[in-house]
Amino acid sequence: MNAPSVTSCGFFAFIGAPNVGKSTLVNRIVGAKVSIVSSKVQTTRTRVLGITIRDQSQIIFIDTPGIFPPKRRLDRAMVASAWGGASDADGVIFLVDAKRGIDSDTRIILNSLKKQNRTVILGINKIDLVKKSTLLNLAATLTENGTFSDIFMLSAETGDGVDDLLDNLTELLPNGPWMYPEDQISDMPSRLLAAEITREKIYQQLHQELPYAVTVETEKWEQADNGSAKVNQIIFVQKSGQKAIVLGKGGAKIKKIGELARKELENLLGHRVHLFLFVKVREKWGDDPERYSEWGLDFNA
Repeated sequence: MNAPSVTSCGFFAFIGAPNVGKSTLVNRIVGAKVSIVSSKVQTTRTRVLGITIRDQSQIIFIDTPGIFPPKRRLDRAMVASAWGGASDADGVIFLVDAKRGIDSDTRIILNSLKKQNRTVILGINKIDLVKKSTLLNLAATLTENGTFSDIFMLSAETGDGVDDLLDNLTELLPNGPWMYPEDQISDMPSRLLAAEITREKIYQQLHQELPYAVTVETEKWEQADNGSAKVNQIIFVQKSGQKAIVLGKGGAKIKKIGELARKELENLLGHRVHLFLFVKVREKWGDDPERYSEWGLDFNA
């Protein structure tokens, strides 16, 4: 008889400045969208788990909000969530944007890691966007400024370097049973994932027209006998003028947002979705403890 295979399992957290590609990389590794992506900074608001299987190993990635100097309550909660994800993980991957280099946010994180006296893995992302000489100079400078156990050159867009990173992480995992079923790729509830998908489409469609003072809540989710779902969502904005922007002329903009969100939800969930969007003004949704609880954030951070 063959001896039973030894399984391993562990958590790795991605940390980094806003918009360095953490969510894109997690989605690439998992092979499906588990975290929303946009060109806007601070898109990710809460910790998201992405789960992948590699041979006998289950690797659970924590996609964290970008770390930056917080100004608002929501900012503070997001940054606290990022550092909390790092402290809870078996290992940490510090992701740096190769094109942006060492900006002020990156320096803040480097200094914080030094104070914590913590050794982490360095991932330099977006290597497809810079020359090799620029990349080597950046890697050398980062090595001088921080303590890293390994360095990986990555492109979340093309997949370059991702297999090398996964091979390394698999070797670092502690032996133990898997924590999630083999077919599970995230721990995010469908209602929250649906709200995040709609928020992603708002960011992508409205570009610079709308500030970050917008959030989405899945108010109702009804599953029909035929497998389809009726989903009602509320888009909260802080001012009446923002409501007009989301709606668009003759309701055209919200119709487009709903269409894009519905199609992506149907692809992710594998069944028909009837999505209904409503826009409401709530001036101080950013100070509502219930919103923070839903996102898994500390209201008092």
